[in-house]
Amino acid sequence: MQGTSDNGRNSSVYYGKLNNYVNGEWVESKSTQIREVVNPATGQVIAHVPLSTDQEIEDAANTANEAFRAWRETPPVVRSRYFFKLGALLEENFEKLSRIIVEEMGKTLNEARGEMRRAIEEVECACGMPILMQGYVHEEVSPGIELKVIMQPLGVFFMVPAFNFPALVPLEYMPYAVAAGNTYITKPSTEVPITQTKIFELIDKVGFPPGVINMLHGSSGVVDKLLENNLVKGVSFVGSTPVGRLIYRKAAQHNKRAQCAAGAKNHFVIMPDADIDKTVSAMLSSFFGCGGQRCLAGAVAVTVGDVYEQLCGKFVESAEKLRLGYGLDNKTQLGPLVSKEHKANVVKFIEQGIKEGAKLILDGRKAEVKGFPNDAFLGPTIFDDVKPDMMIANEEIFGPVACITKVKDLDEALAIIENNRFGHSSLIFTSSGKSAREFEYRTTCGNVGINIGVAATMAFATLGGLKETNFGDLHGRSESVKFFTERKIVVSRWF
Repeated sequence: MQGTSDNGRNSSVYYGKLNNYVNGEWVESKSTQIREVVNPATGQVIAHVPLSTDQEIEDAANTANEAFRAWRETPPVVRSRYFFKLGALLEENFEKLSRIIVEEMGKTLNEARGEMRRAIEEVECACGMPILMQGYVHEEVSPGIELKVIMQPLGVFFMVPAFNFPALVPLEYMPYAVAAGNTYITKPSTEVPITQTKIFELIDKVGFPPGVINMLHGSSGVVDKLLENNLVKGVSFVGSTPVGRLIYRKAAQHNKRAQCAAGAKNHFVIMPDADIDKTVSAMLSSFFGCGGQRCLAGAVAVTVGDVYEQLCGKFVESAEKLRLGYGLDNKTQLGPLVSKEHKANVVKFIEQGIKEGAKLILDGRKAEVKGFPNDAFLGPTIFDDVKPDMMIANEEIFGPVACITKVKDLDEALAIIENNRFGHSSLIFTSSGKSAREFEYRTTCGNVGINIGVAATMAFATLGGLKETNFGDLHGRSESVKFFTERKIVVSRWF
């Protein structure tokens, strides 16, 4: 593993104490609870974020509810125009926002740019809300009787995003909710709140009516208070399975809608007829891209038959060559994890794998980056001889850690996937159409990749996720239209 440094870019911008955005205005929180936002590469404090007070949370919910009536009566075509403007502003600020993602989250600049591109695509897709919300009419269901189905917004919704995609994840939900006629509250992660704050500066420039889109900084206290608030109709969540399960349960207790995208443990099945060089290239991106901090990351490489001998050495050799460093250095291929605390959690998994008897054939704990003493860097880590019942084979690690498991055939590989409690993604590399077809039919995951290392969906398609990867009947993106609206059936006859 090679370290890089860029001493000309070591110093971080300080963005100050961040404010809430409520009722179309920037509001300084009165909270005395303040957290530091740290650049994980440099270790420098780059912002301070408040944990909003109970009164501030209640005020935001009241504001959003008051704005709802006028906003729902605004025609969908008019609502969509605001998002055309937002998309244009995001394009104008593309590089600036990408660099902020690097500074607060630790991605490489190219990874941050990729995130921004996908975020803009979500906004663009939501501009089609006049079509996405179309109902339908059945004429003459009986003599002189017409049946009509219309879709209407419900009220106030809020978002609890994960830290790993500070621009993309909130924009996978908010534009659809608001374009559908609801009002909204975003609660950014306290680890990465700057990107959303800057996006809200653009939202302010767009000129949405006051109260339609709001932002509250804070931690679990904001979530609890909004779930308990009678004015709030539902919540969207992206994060870990334990938290997703808790939010889903609490939302149900308070008669609210909830869509909770949770954890993952994605299996990468390599068949004997796979193209080894292309497979290894895809594995590097899948297992180690974004530091392994994404729900679509590869986690377990399941080698079928004798492909292990062809694959393992090349995978380790290629991973060793990845360049670690600050994401603003164009030579960097792998940035730091989001924080020293998160790195410590990942290291605990590595230590557990060693205790369980897995063979550590590449140890990322030894990684150092010259000129960047902050200890959030972790190099690619690879375990061999991983058994399906080991903790590292079953729990989400959320770091650049790959596990290699050997099986004799596709049936055994599919059984491992089926027995895992997560159902986010599974991938197969093969030259056989028969194997690919059998895999996509039998695998128990919501996202399937065939010779694709990261089975990322598009803005116009829904997110996938089965088993303990998802709580709720409706996923994100385009399927959110159903989540954010209520279908009303109208049966009429005129005399």
